[in-house]
Amino acid sequence: MTQAEMAALTYHGGRIDAARALFPNAPAPWLDLSTGINPVPWTPPEGLDVDAGPLPDRGALARLEALAAAHFGVAAERVAAVPGSEMALRLLPLLGVAQPIVALRPSYGTHGAIAMTRVDHAALENWAGQAGSLLLANPNNPDGVVHTGGTLARLAEAQARAGGWLILDEAFADAMPDPGFTGGERVVVLRSFGKFFGLAGVRLGFVIAAPALLSRLRDLLGDWPVSSHAMVWGGAAYADRAWIAATRLALVERAAALDAVLARHGLVATGACPLFRMVETPDAGSVFHRLAAAGILVRPFADAPERLRFGVPASLAELARLDKVLSHG
Repeated sequence: MTQAEMAALTYHGGRIDAARALFPNAPAPWLDLSTGINPVPWTPPEGLDVDAGPLPDRGALARLEALAAAHFGVAAERVAAVPGSEMALRLLPLLGVAQPIVALRPSYGTHGAIAMTRVDHAALENWAGQAGSLLLANPNNPDGVVHTGGTLARLAEAQARAGGWLILDEAFADAMPDPGFTGGERVVVLRSFGKFFGLAGVRLGFVIAAPALLSRLRDLLGDWPVSSHAMVWGGAAYADRAWIAATRLALVERAAALDAVLARHGLVATGACPLFRMVETPDAGSVFHRLAAAGILVRPFADAPERLRFGVPASLAELARLDKVLSHG
């Protein structure tokens, strides 16, 4: 299989369409473990109707942003809804954050697409600040590294002293007990709804920032930045505190079960985020192909062929399927 043929599977997870084309003889249904999306999504309660006929209700948008702000622990005036945190990433250069944007590596692919330069994570240990913007993910993707609030506060202070900005991509933060960091006038935080709530197709995310920056964002997106479904479902999901608490516990249990299966086959899982695990092995290529041939898609990386990222299976049956394929390598 050529590098060009694999490109669709190494740029983003979730490309079951490309996997089917590359492995046409794989048994169905496919088991998609290539993303960090919660495989057991939040389900709208019965009676939660959405009228998609009229234009989205501006009052519903305000309610959504207020409920999300309460979940994030910030004032509602510092939160704006966007059609996915991916969109917010790509809009960053238009929002007035300092240039150039420097992104860490390894990290999410779109970070590299919008940054002018990249630095290794080790550079954070003695980071003195820069006049541009420092972009990092917390938890990081794909390795699941989590930076403490103290580290983030130090980086924000260093950036502010240098006249720069700190941009935090917290797309996976909801799965953690309390990893979020939202302080500082020169700090921009991006949050994702779809990852933790398992509803990536809703296309909903948030920007947490100073009101002046959010005003520019609202001008760019217009009066109806997200759909009626996103407003109604998002507001109800953020208000469902019992589901959020139970899901955080369930994800930790699923991640531990995945770790045990991988370890049984000599694959050491790393990362603190319970939505996914990363494995490094010299046999990554053969493991990927063996799994794909059996209809199980994990995430390979073109720039790190020794790495594979595994999303957490939804059930014991899916975990057993993974275990069985790994046993026959």
